[in-house]
Amino acid sequence: MMYWLFDWWQGLDDPALKDSLSPLRILGYVTFRTMAGAATSFIVSLALGPKVIRWLLELKIGQPVRDDDVLAMQRKKAGTPTMGGLLILFSLVLSVLLWCKPGNPFALMTLLGACWMGVIGFVDDFLKVSKKNTKGLSGRLKLLGQLGWGVLLFAFLDQVHKGTAGLSRDLMIPFLKEPLWANMPWILALLFVCVVVLGASNAVNLTDGLDGLAIGCSNAVAVSYLVMSYCAGHIIFADYLQIPYIAGSEELAVFFGCLLGSGLGFLWFNAHPARVFMGDTGSLALGGAIATAAIMIKQEITLIFVGGVFVMEAVSVVLQVASFKLTGKRIFRCAPIHHHFEMVAKEAAVREGRDVEVVETLVTIRFWILAIICAILGIATLKIR
Repeated sequence: MMYWLFDWWQGLDDPALKDSLSPLRILGYVTFRTMAGAATSFIVSLALGPKVIRWLLELKIGQPVRDDDVLAMQRKKAGTPTMGGLLILFSLVLSVLLWCKPGNPFALMTLLGACWMGVIGFVDDFLKVSKKNTKGLSGRLKLLGQLGWGVLLFAFLDQVHKGTAGLSRDLMIPFLKEPLWANMPWILALLFVCVVVLGASNAVNLTDGLDGLAIGCSNAVAVSYLVMSYCAGHIIFADYLQIPYIAGSEELAVFFGCLLGSGLGFLWFNAHPARVFMGDTGSLALGGAIATAAIMIKQEITLIFVGGVFVMEAVSVVLQVASFKLTGKRIFRCAPIHHHFEMVAKEAAVREGRDVEVVETLVTIRFWILAIICAILGIATLKIR
């Protein structure tokens, strides 16, 4: 919406009036709108956070915890308001509509992806809190909803948007200048898109287990894709880095600026001890947005590097389940792996006589460090080709 002021200023016929309103030219810069979007979403999150938390408390939308939870520390969180992802989504939607270029297909599709997955997560959260259990939406229905977005996204990129039609079936990987597989069969390309959407959204969901963990790691990923989106939409940078140039994708930098601001604002209330949890509403929305943007700028495989913490969390669950079914033994004390480290750190704190209450913060901050390192490595892959 703010970009309309820039368009209006450019169309002014009166030189004197145009000169007096020359500061409006700054609205044409992606970098400025990225920073403005981040500031807007952060302020909105801070302003609305207490109201949203009170509203969730009044509705008694508390986090259910499994009776057989092996972590007694996690049981203390029962009743903490969940569905805090609504705060992330509201501040994100508002700031994106305010600062992104109107009608930009990349920003709109990524925002739609976040909302689509957020709705799936909302239904899941609502069923959990209304029935007072941890089952929520059935795995089959959740899977169908996620696959539905993958199909819609591929159809848009391959058949609707002319700027991506020639790239949608190319398999790009880091460190190579040319596609590893150009013009894949459409069924394989569709399958690849669906795998990325499913993998990213569920990996973020699995990471959401400690106060501030998922949102802190998502913030690092947002910064990384902010940089990559800007480079992909800048013809000089894209040519220099020898990555696919996708006209218009620079608006995704504004989107990720807004996402970063929303994430930092939510972290304000989600830091230990958390006053609110994002729930599946937030985790699926974050994963859906990240996956959608990665697919549109052809940096899907790079997500393995950028989201290294998310990958580690997902792999730990797969290994744990496979090991238990095949051998009857567990590899980790508990999965996802952040709970394994939480248990190990708690035992060490007890032996050494340290405060057990700080264990969760300790594990979370160390995972944040890993997430920042992974984000930097992901950005570095742009140059190593």
